Amino acid sequence: MTLVAVVFFVLLLVGMPIGYVLGIAGAVGMWTIDPSGRFFAMAPERFFAGLDLFTFLAMPFFIFAGEVMNRSGITDRLIGFADALVGYLRGGMAHSTMVASVLFAGLTGAATADAAAFGNTLVPAMVKKGYSRPFANAVVAAGSIIGPTIPPSNLMVIYGSLMGVSIAGLFAAGILPGLLICLICMALIAAFGRRWKLPKEGSRPSLRRILFAFKDGFAALMMPVMILGGILGGITTPTEAAAIAVAYALLMGMVVYRKVTWKDLFEMLVRTSRITGIVFLIIASASILGWWMTFNQIPQAIAALFLSISENPAVVIALILSMLLLLGMFMDINAMLIILAPVLAPLTVTIGMNPVHAGVMIVLALNISLMTPPVGACLFVLASVTGEKIENIARALWPFIIAEVGILFAVAYWPALTMYVPRLLGLAE
Repeated sequence: MTLVAVVFFVLLLVGMPIGYVLGIAGAVGMWTIDPSGRFFAMAPERFFAGLDLFTFLAMPFFIFAGEVMNRSGITDRLIGFADALVGYLRGGMAHSTMVASVLFAGLTGAATADAAAFGNTLVPAMVKKGYSRPFANAVVAAGSIIGPTIPPSNLMVIYGSLMGVSIAGLFAAGILPGLLICLICMALIAAFGRRWKLPKEGSRPSLRRILFAFKDGFAALMMPVMILGGILGGITTPTEAAAIAVAYALLMGMVVYRKVTWKDLFEMLVRTSRITGIVFLIIASASILGWWMTFNQIPQAIAALFLSISENPAVVIALILSMLLLLGMFMDINAMLIILAPVLAPLTVTIGMNPVHAGVMIVLALNISLMTPPVGACLFVLASVTGEKIENIARALWPFIIAEVGILFAVAYWPALTMYVPRLLGLAE
């Protein structure tokens, strides 16, 4: 175990991509079991077996649908509708960003996609209106994690596929926490609007303007309705819903709005392939390391360690969240999910948590890690898109991080917050 840990952290520190680190560390672990190579020869089989799940097909479909919708100008229409609703408030564009994040969440399922889209559009617009650049980036980063919390969510697809938990149940359970993130962040913006000297624009919009904005964004708003309606209604599987989302996005982008060309389509397919390839490499490589951990009963040892500290469920949950938030500051969240889910899921069952509740708690903790320095993916995306320094964004982001960590603990200790919708729809016990 010591050798595997040394190999893992040394390769990570020298900057090797996490997908290769996981695979090499796992292969070294297999070799240590039996130096003759009997187990080492299983590494290729485990690599491919890690991807042998039909539900994983939903991920590239959702990613591609988000790419098409973003390229076709749907993002601007959603922003326009959000601005019509709340743009008149103090800090109106910050409020609009949060509402738009909720609307855009139903299209992509990925925080980095939201950060890139709004970093290109809303950050320059906010700066032009008088917001500081670090604050504008912080608002976009804070809202970006709504995307992978409100369905569809790629992390939930991975968790549900690996742990055998209902993906539809996870999707339903993420709705209220995602909306709560939006409301709390908007309350924070409203409470500190004067202190942060946020601009106030215009007067309350007319009903006519709201209806016009709704009509303009209607096609985009229908997409999450179709996705969620199909999945939660039991009409389609997540993979089928994702494929339908792609067909709908192409129809809107190429036929209705005519903003997407064949050249754009090729570029988006290439980008989708790259993103999917990175995620799938991490999943496949992590399955090698996961097999080695299971063989050596490491999940059971970690669970026993947690329970030796305390058998009180509240204390165990606090330990789990603390570990996820700490590791999330330094590791890729996809790799963390694949490595730690088999460790933490049985532990949460031991302390009496519903598997759907536990899954949403774990996913939300990892989502928050996307905006915590030093390696928060959303921070790097925004820095590259807007040119702002990561440390400046992180400094402006701390009030939102504290608020969202508070929501995380509310989700963990208040099961009804996540389980109400799944139970209402008959997707969880």
